[in-house]
Amino acid sequence: MWVHPGIVVLAGAIFLPFLRPRRVEQMIFLALPLISLLILILTSLGYFGELPFELKTEFLNYDVLIRVDKLSLVFAYVFSIAAIAMNVYALHSSSLEHFSAMVYVGSALGVVFAGDLFSFYIFWELMAIGSLFLIWFRRTKKAEEAGFRYALWHLTGGLFLLAGIVLYVLQTNTIEFKAFNNVGLAYYLILLGFIINAAVPPLHAWLPDAYPEATVTGAVYLTAFTTKSAVYALARGFAGEELLMWLGAIMAMYGVIFAVLENDGRRLLAYHIVSQVGYMVAGVGIGTAMAINGATSHAFTHILYKALLFMGMGAVIEVTGRSKFTELGGLYKYMPVTFYLYMIGAFSISAFPLFSGFVSKNMTVYASAEEHLVLIWFLLEGASVGTFLHTGLKLPWNVWFSREAVIEARDPPKNMIAGMVILAALNIFFGTYPGYEILYSLLPYPVEYNPYDPAKVISMSQLLLFTFFAFWIMREKLRGEEKIVLDTDWLPRIVGNYFIYYCLKFTEFSKELDRKLLEASGKLKAITQLKLRELTPGYGVLIVCLVFAVYLLLFIFS
Repeated sequence: MWVHPGIVVLAGAIFLPFLRPRRVEQMIFLALPLISLLILILTSLGYFGELPFELKTEFLNYDVLIRVDKLSLVFAYVFSIAAIAMNVYALHSSSLEHFSAMVYVGSALGVVFAGDLFSFYIFWELMAIGSLFLIWFRRTKKAEEAGFRYALWHLTGGLFLLAGIVLYVLQTNTIEFKAFNNVGLAYYLILLGFIINAAVPPLHAWLPDAYPEATVTGAVYLTAFTTKSAVYALARGFAGEELLMWLGAIMAMYGVIFAVLENDGRRLLAYHIVSQVGYMVAGVGIGTAMAINGATSHAFTHILYKALLFMGMGAVIEVTGRSKFTELGGLYKYMPVTFYLYMIGAFSISAFPLFSGFVSKNMTVYASAEEHLVLIWFLLEGASVGTFLHTGLKLPWNVWFSREAVIEARDPPKNMIAGMVILAALNIFFGTYPGYEILYSLLPYPVEYNPYDPAKVISMSQLLLFTFFAFWIMREKLRGEEKIVLDTDWLPRIVGNYFIYYCLKFTEFSKELDRKLLEASGKLKAITQLKLRELTPGYGVLIVCLVFAVYLLLFIFS
């Protein structure tokens, strides 16, 4: 017997809104990801190997499969580990938010263990529903609008994915989720569904639009599961697809450029998710063993440090109610603990030696060098410079320093600090021996990569040092500014506005037409009320037939 950790989390989530007293609900909330992690530890002892473990039942004339292999396990491990820290951070949130978060986590676990395309699709769509309410629970007009746009993007992606799955199953007569054969339209529809969730430009605008509008705690969950589940799906189904290599390298630079322009802390971090996922998508596209290991390990560490960064910025919003750099500054005096914990995440994402990002990000960069992909290597290295520039320097400078405090603050509630401490410790652990050895042992392929080769340490240290000098010279130019940054979402918004405008016009026309027809039918009704006995029999029958014909036409065209 094997217990599915995703089903356990989903089943437990159902009871969370109804549990009383509040402390019992919080205990169950904390216990769910711990149970999931325990199941995974036991699973790795029983079913860990090259061949997947499959549980089959009949469903719609197809087998429903559960696959447990190294690729699914490494994602499941980090999903459960991160959820533990996130639940500690979100302990004070409402029961409904706890419910939505656990639906999100449980469905993400369902995605990575799905061995067939239909159950994969069900968990994939359930993940979108759970995450949507983490945006709406903020209960602001911006959150409501961003949530609707988020839902439209994911419904669209889900439709493409479902269409591709149906075509693929019809063409290949298999429902198993494995590396896809290029069978034409089905192949590209499935790929399109995946890259929408991976936030690949120009289909990425839903992420920086929605994530900053989520609740303080909800945004932390959003950083981890949607885009990383998409990376898992791409690695499972499209490893070696050359198009992904180029898309990933471009999105790595694209996200960095837009992050540098941002004035809002969480929007900056959201754009940088696009950049960091670019490394993973590029690694999947390169497709070599080192590149897939790099994409997988970077997804693992990214979940840990990006959640920590959103926790740090979320703590600022929690105590000040502000997120724009023009409204912040000088908070170090009031929030030193939050600052230090945030900087551990910043050092990790910037690939400082002894922090988690150093042992994962550079693996993909070196995989591109091994394959002599000069332009890909250049774009990924350039994105590393931008990462430290805005996440490690611009954001903390504008929030915690740069000017006298414009508002008094304090460190956030203890549970929020505790969640940050857990992730900070993990980021240091996985960046040092034996942490990175443990991480490497979880990866899909044997690892032949030494992150602490002297040449690698020196080259990365030089890159970071010169980035710091450049920032210090230009620091006054990198203050926040009140401005609007146009992204690719302007096109669907313009099209959407015109669509709504013409829909409203058509509705007005329909109402006016209905009014005219009602007037006409009233007049016809008056005619039918004439005393037919005063007419000759022939005229009476003719009037009745005419009235019947008019009513028939009205019925057909109404």
